[in-house]
Amino acid sequence: MTEVFQAFGKYYDIIYSDKDYEKECDFLEKIFQKYSKRKPKTILDIGCGTGGHSIILAKRGYRVTGIDPSEVMINLAREKARENSVDIDFHIMDVRNLQLDQQFDCCIGMFAVIDYLTNNRHLQKAIVNVRKHLKQDGLFIFDFWYGPAVLSVGPSVRVKTVEKEGVRVIRYVIPRLDIFRHICETNYHLIITKNKSIVDEIREKHMIRFFFPQEIRHYLEENAFKLIKMCPFLNLNAKPSEKDWNVAGICKATM
Repeated sequence: MTEVFQAFGKYYDIIYSDKDYEKECDFLEKIFQKYSKRKPKTILDIGCGTGGHSIILAKRGYRVTGIDPSEVMINLAREKARENSVDIDFHIMDVRNLQLDQQFDCCIGMFAVIDYLTNNRHLQKAIVNVRKHLKQDGLFIFDFWYGPAVLSVGPSVRVKTVEKEGVRVIRYVIPRLDIFRHICETNYHLIITKNKSIVDEIREKHMIRFFFPQEIRHYLEENAFKLIKMCPFLNLNAKPSEKDWNVAGICKATM
């Protein structure tokens, strides 16, 4: 995890400039309203990246702490927080080694953060750490690649071109599916141009795990969480289908 999003990270906000963080935070607040006994005040954002969700939530009045193992991403998040005049504690930290002297009302892991925990022992450790940092009845909300859809739809080669402030990023994604290990080896190739000249080129491999419903339930229940809802990401009122690649999990911290 510490190797990913290092070179890639400095172009992250350009590549995902079309990502609707406001809508995703609306979705989170709907979950708060429906499943939390009281509105959360403090939020832990694991794998916070460049702070897309953290900053919006802080603007909406939540006290947010964000962690990410990528120094590049955290530095960008801190800079963006200053630009937006919000006070957020950002830490260069891996969820597997999460150690903050605080418990939170809610924890979020957005944009397939848990999918990077490809080792069962590491996944277990991460969930244990999240639970230690949540108050009783606190919500843990995350999204993940949904195994039935990954196997049904299958990954494909994709190309995306984005331009911002004169910088153009061409991103190639070349996947290789390992069904036995529940992993999609995702090979990124970025070509960055400015004034029609190549200024940077990056290759980065991300090992991304996909999960099945009972697998998710097992890890949560083994670590003092109750799974209360699975739904297609951004659609709280539906059930996941074999076409829903991205699914949200909502659970509550128990004794």
